[in-house]
Amino acid sequence: MSTIKVFNATGEPAGELAFADERLVLDKGDQAVKDTVVAILNARRAGTGSTKTKGEVAGSGKKPYRQKGTGNARAGSRRSPIWRGGGIALGPRPRSFAQKVNRKVALLAFRRALSAKIADGQVVVVDTLGLPEAKTRLAAALLKKLDVRASGLFVTDVANDALIRAARNIPKVEVACARDVDVYSLLRFRTVIASRAGFDALAARLAGKAEVTA
Repeated sequence: MSTIKVFNATGEPAGELAFADERLVLDKGDQAVKDTVVAILNARRAGTGSTKTKGEVAGSGKKPYRQKGTGNARAGSRRSPIWRGGGIALGPRPRSFAQKVNRKVALLAFRRALSAKIADGQVVVVDTLGLPEAKTRLAAALLKKLDVRASGLFVTDVANDALIRAARNIPKVEVACARDVDVYSLLRFRTVIASRAGFDALAARLAGKAEVTA
């Protein structure tokens, strides 16, 4: 039985939440996690790198000089890749780096990543993540009380504008809705700070009862 620390809205301890180990997926899914993270990072690549070939660069197609008798290497065009100002051979072209991830693989990866977080005690639950004001100092004070020092991911059930504005100036801290949390986010941030409703939504996704975002 895994236990999850529970805090009230002010960051004071408010007990523990028992989570059955049978609900965790710890015996499989490592490869699914790797494949999903690679797909997520590749999808973020712009793929806009572009160079011009010898057929696209500006320049005359006239032979620079006669074939023999000059002492120079033979040359047929000033646009050749070996000439300065010539085209680029085998250079990058605009492309998409997106990779397809099967839904079952994405679900397994999410379940594996979240299960590891819960088993390692890196998930905490706060009764409510509402802040009285959208102030960075309030979010920082809450993180200090929760003993989140490295990096943290706030998870709510619905968008919380006040929390988003309060946390956006804190390094290595982000806010996300439970439906938008992906495998990369779970691995990127050391501690997951979820509201009660946010954790319930994550638990539903862990059980495979909701659509999974890779």
